[in-house]
Amino acid sequence: MTTPAFIPYEAEAELDWLGLTEAFVEGHQRPKAEIADSFLYRGDDTLLNRAAWIDGLGLAVKSATIFPGNQTRGLGAVNGGVSLYADDTGLLEAVVDFHLITKWKTAGDSLLGSLRLARPDSKEILIVGAGHVGHSLFEAYSAGFPGARFKVWNRTIAKAEAMAEELGIGVARDLETAVGEADIVTSATMSTEPLIRGDWLQPGQHLDLIGAYRPDMREADDAALQRARVFVDSRDTTLGHIGELKIPLESGAIRREQVLADYYAMDAMQREGDDEITLFKNGGGAHLDLMTSRYVHARWLAT
Repeated sequence: MTTPAFIPYEAEAELDWLGLTEAFVEGHQRPKAEIADSFLYRGDDTLLNRAAWIDGLGLAVKSATIFPGNQTRGLGAVNGGVSLYADDTGLLEAVVDFHLITKWKTAGDSLLGSLRLARPDSKEILIVGAGHVGHSLFEAYSAGFPGARFKVWNRTIAKAEAMAEELGIGVARDLETAVGEADIVTSATMSTEPLIRGDWLQPGQHLDLIGAYRPDMREADDAALQRARVFVDSRDTTLGHIGELKIPLESGAIRREQVLADYYAMDAMQREGDDEITLFKNGGGAHLDLMTSRYVHARWLAT
């Protein structure tokens, strides 16, 4: 029996953002994924298991442990791992670093959405949120839109300034002004109230929303969804589960048919003109963890 590989975070040196987006396109050409999430709790501590099975691609279980008390121990609150299993035998092929898969899955998902929906000549990119995801969005978008100029906005301006100095990009001090000047706005915050207003948006822009992942979270208001042509990575993991769409769907601000396509209708994921506003909701999902893990595993074996 072959010993399963352990793939550490350092494996990202072998990865390529555009290669990952190609793997996502190929993965969505296969039969639709079966996905399931489960939770276990002990006080404030949580174990989240996200499982996916794609016929022909294999199986993956991403386990996330959320232990808030770790912060008092000088440890990260969120940890875990990804187990990748062979499609034909079910044998364990690899255990992959949790943070590696999460980083590349999340930013790669948004990059693919922007490659399909943003204007190819987009040059001004605004990152909303100066956390870990914001840093990875800079990496991903730099690969997909070479030569683009970046700015970062954050509620705490000092964090935006620190990220800007680290990456050599600009600082946006007024969000409304910065949104109006951008070709692409990519947002990764923990906001529960909309930060981005639809009346700020300009013709030809693309809005990429990442941060909201709970039913009570939103980053953009109703007007933004109403003015834009709306797309998602997966209808199954966004429409009924994430506040960005769940709330306006339930209030009647938008209708389900206004969500035009997801990655399982890849040919429909495109803009119709240079002046239209496009909006993409990055909801993640275990199937994308599986596709990312399979891509990482293939690159690891090739080294």
